[in-house]
Amino acid sequence: MHGLGNDFVVLDGRETALPAMTPAVARALGDRRTGIGFDQLILLEPSETQDFRVRFFNSDGSEAGACGNGSRAIALLHGAPAQVETAGGTLSLEPLEGGARVDMGSPRFDWDAIPLAYAMDTFAMPVGWETLEGPMAVNVGNPHAVFFVEDADAVDLEALGPVIEHDPVFPERVNVNVASLAGPDHLRLRVWERGAGLTRACGTGACATAVAAIRKGLVQSPVRVTLPGGDLVIAWQPGGTILMSGPATESYRGSFRWDDYA
Repeated sequence: MHGLGNDFVVLDGRETALPAMTPAVARALGDRRTGIGFDQLILLEPSETQDFRVRFFNSDGSEAGACGNGSRAIALLHGAPAQVETAGGTLSLEPLEGGARVDMGSPRFDWDAIPLAYAMDTFAMPVGWETLEGPMAVNVGNPHAVFFVEDADAVDLEALGPVIEHDPVFPERVNVNVASLAGPDHLRLRVWERGAGLTRACGTGACATAVAAIRKGLVQSPVRVTLPGGDLVIAWQPGGTILMSGPATESYRGSFRWDDYA
């Protein structure tokens, strides 16, 4: 499946238990030359507290707390409203024609909720990397650093993204968002995704960036966020939860032998 070109392998273990997922298996499946290939792997499991549980693995084998585009894909696959358990909190999913709306929960701004290595102002972090300075830090189930620039396309994100992702100030690494203002309710965004690299779309990145822009008074909700893969609509009011709406698509179904990747 994919959401705006951000692609996923979805394994459904809700009815039949699957072998244990490990970082090594996730990496092997995610290799685009020798495996199936994906930005993220999505694993559906039973839950004791919600309709079902969802786990997200990046192509480097690391596990993520949330995935916005993946959550829309899950809603489309499930085909009915649902409350799902994730490592980043409970999400509310609602399938729509050709996509879904997801309540991503409330953003967090405290330095230790991002988390950062030490206390600092998360509204405008007193740090910088070459031309990128003073990001806002936001946690929307996973950590994001949001930079506002004149032209998001002009930033060499392929070079700066991994440097910022692995900076010691972010002990759990970070997603790097570079955005520019395109109108009173419109942002252009590029994302270096933690554990996956440059991506055509990042749902949590769109959420974090819209929230940051609203907090800074740059835009009004709802916000259209244009990524290389297409548009998402993000609605948020201070003190409330984030509503993300956008498309999702099933590409194909297939099978593989688990032992080939274990």
